[in-house]
Amino acid sequence: MTLYIILMGVQGAGKGEQAKFIHATYGIPHVSTGDLFRAMRTRTDALAGRIQGILAEGKLVDDDTTNEVVRERLSLPDATNGVILDGYPRTPVQAAWLENFLKQRGAAIDAVLLLELDLYLAFKRAFGRVSDSDTGKSYNIYYNADGIDWSFVDHPTDKVFPPRLRATLIGSDHELTRRADDGSAHAVLKRIDTYVAQTQPLIDYFDARGLVRRIDADQAITAVSAAIAAAIPVKK
Repeated sequence: MTLYIILMGVQGAGKGEQAKFIHATYGIPHVSTGDLFRAMRTRTDALAGRIQGILAEGKLVDDDTTNEVVRERLSLPDATNGVILDGYPRTPVQAAWLENFLKQRGAAIDAVLLLELDLYLAFKRAFGRVSDSDTGKSYNIYYNADGIDWSFVDHPTDKVFPPRLRATLIGSDHELTRRADDGSAHAVLKRIDTYVAQTQPLIDYFDARGLVRRIDADQAITAVSAAIAAAIPVKK
């Protein structure tokens, strides 16, 4: 049995958490193109060199090169029975290539899981998240602030700079960390705008094939996981 899942959703929709659930439940690896591109930084082969050059110029990795990276990853032994694809495909061209690649292997995309979340909530989930670098536990100042103290602190010498979010564990001076791009409202909004612009053509593409399964991401993690399990086709 093989299972090829595409996981889609705006930032803050919980893709990472649900990818862990799918991996634990079905035993297929989570494949993120972002992780694949980052791994290229330490490689010295021709493909890695090409990608390093593209990224150094601040350009987007083209469809053909992206497909080549995905081909390489899907050819590894742990992907024999399927994968969870995250961040790929990003264009209808990549989607068509993926369908053809899987067809040649006697497989197909089984479901496109679209984690739907109101964009205002997506902004708050990204802008408000912090994490404990020691334990990896995540918090959110708007939704999950139990156990932490937080405030926006003015720059100590120049109030021209925007206030900085400072969050600590209650009863401790241990300061929680925040992704640098989450601290900029502009950067968060730009990521949301990019997601909307890139995703709709893909949704239309996969909708035409009857593959999209819409999941309400504005509910408890366990409820989202249950909805995902119900949406994934059962194979015998």
